Amino acid sequence: RAVFRRLACGDVEGRLDAIFGRVRAIQAKSGRFDMLLCVGNFFGSTSEAEWAEYRTGAKKAPIPTYVLGANNQDTLSYFPDVSGCELAENITYLGRRGVYSGCSGLQVAYLSGTEAQQQPAPAHSFGAKDVAELKSSLLASPNFKGVDILLTSPWPRDVGMFANSAGEIDTKKCGSKLVSDLAASLKPRYHFAALEKAYYERLPYRNHMVLQETPQHVTRFIALADVGNTSKKKYLYAFSIVPMSSMDPAELVKQPQDVTENPYRKLKKEAPKSKAEEEPACQFFFDLNKHQGKKRASDGKERGESQPKQAKKPPQPTGPCWFCLASPEVEKHLVVSIGTHCYLALAKGGLSPDHVLILPIGHYQSVVDLSSEVLEEVTKYKAALKEFFRSKGKRYVLFERNYRSQHLQLQVIPVPLDLCTSEDIKESFITQAQEQQIELLEIPEHSDITQVAQPGVPYFYVELDTGEKLFHRIRGRFPLQFGRWVRA
Repeated sequence: RAVFRRLACGDVEGRLDAIFGRVRAIQAKSGRFDMLLCVGNFFGSTSEAEWAEYRTGAKKAPIPTYVLGANNQDTLSYFPDVSGCELAENITYLGRRGVYSGCSGLQVAYLSGTEAQQQPAPAHSFGAKDVAELKSSLLASPNFKGVDILLTSPWPRDVGMFANSAGEIDTKKCGSKLVSDLAASLKPRYHFAALEKAYYERLPYRNHMVLQETPQHVTRFIALADVGNTSKKKYLYAFSIVPMSSMDPAELVKQPQDVTENPYRKLKKEAPKSKAEEEPACQFFFDLNKHQGKKRASDGKERGESQPKQAKKPPQPTGPCWFCLASPEVEKHLVVSIGTHCYLALAKGGLSPDHVLILPIGHYQSVVDLSSEVLEEVTKYKAALKEFFRSKGKRYVLFERNYRSQHLQLQVIPVPLDLCTSEDIKESFITQAQEQQIELLEIPEHSDITQVAQPGVPYFYVELDTGEKLFHRIRGRFPLQFGRWVRA
């Protein structure tokens, strides 16, 4: 099985002697590399004198070098053929967009230029049509799993979501949304970009939805700085790669310890929704719009059960319980509302004045232990709280810790709508979980928690009022105040 050694480089800006001198030094020390891939600005506004020596053959690149096209009007003249061509011996312009696949079987997808801000797009820019055509040329293959390498000059927008910090670069504002869309579809194993004069190696991210899709390979995004920068930021990256086509599938999809959620998931959620999807529905246990004010259908079909879940008498606590409503230990002055099966209470020592708890009146340990009648009322309370908090300009975060707790407590904590989005909240939970070596997975919005957790199994669970959910199966120790800590 062939292993290929590649070098990737950030903005050269016409400093050809500097980059090729560095490559020679690396090869003298570490052995031969097969190829140099250059992203960002290969030429600068003052490149002509140095470039002339390479163009005429007086000097030669020490390694086959592949470059992307112009990112501005000033350097367009260096690229005579938009479809790609040899610029000098050992220096090749890949072209406006496409896929380079040598005899090795390694697939390198590329997109030249920056995202167009006007129509028609200038010659140094790309638009939605370019991205769509590049995607369709690859996705048309029924066995398409992804590409080995993706080269773009701009960063993808939002690449820092759920990940380690990109330093001074704000990934929510920097880069191209079209590049994000391209990366989400092409699922490259390595994605290189430049232009920001910064080095950023993002933690690897998943290309599949956990519990919904079969595992796929991860993507590593690496942004490189400009050649010869005075801050000594990394501009050259060495890596070894085996073509995806010749790898064992089990080895290809191995997930590293530091893998994160996919930063571009929300792109698919921004697609236009149908009228039915736009209606607010609480889908944690059943569709509230469908069964408003009625007991849940008893045939069990909605949960995929062969038998309906029968109402059961709650088990009795083994000792004093602070949350059973009949218990003398309950601090009744904190109770806000009492229903048939559940009640609502202010949190003692809440994180905010309107931090509340949804609790079953009887003694249940977790959501997965509840009968269908109690589940129905929990859902009604959540819908009412969502409506109430939204009227106050807030959204809620709900979490449950089924670990070292006797009585189910659903912590409901509001957050101002203008303070953060649901994506910000998810990112906070996932990022903090990763720092604690906690695997917090997103579960499908239309799924029931009983599909991933069994009675008696400890877990930590987060739900947003948008219906998005995160889940961690506790297998060892777990920080008791994790939910409060992240929310604080």
